[in-house]
Amino acid sequence: QLQLVESGGGRVPPGGSLKLSCSASGFSLSTDAVAVGWFRQVPGKDREEVACVHLIASSRSTSAARFSGSTDNSKTTAYLQIDNLKAEDTATYYCARSWYDDCRNPAGWGRGTQVTVSS
Repeated sequence: QLQLVESGGGRVPPGGSLKLSCSASGFSLSTDAVAVGWFRQVPGKDREEVACVHLIASSRSTSAARFSGSTDNSKTTAYLQIDNLKAEDTATYYCARSWYDDCRNPAGWGRGTQVTVSS
């Protein structure tokens, strides 16, 4: 099964930064996806997309300037940089691959990585 593995979450004080990683398990992002999306979810709320990184064009879109998506040169790992973290950023963050450049129909969900913003 083509699955992604998220890591890098943790507890961070307000105003801090985190860089989350998304690694492909058993496959290559460069051959099995067009884009990688980053999403987050809080219990009881709908999943929210926060970034979409196009693997071929290297273009990216984010829900806010505080979020920055990227990949390594080999396209094996995707990253989400979150700056100036706020309490409302507390959530479980997931990545997923997509065959669409706008990250629709995401697949290959991992277990997520928890981000907690608290002083």
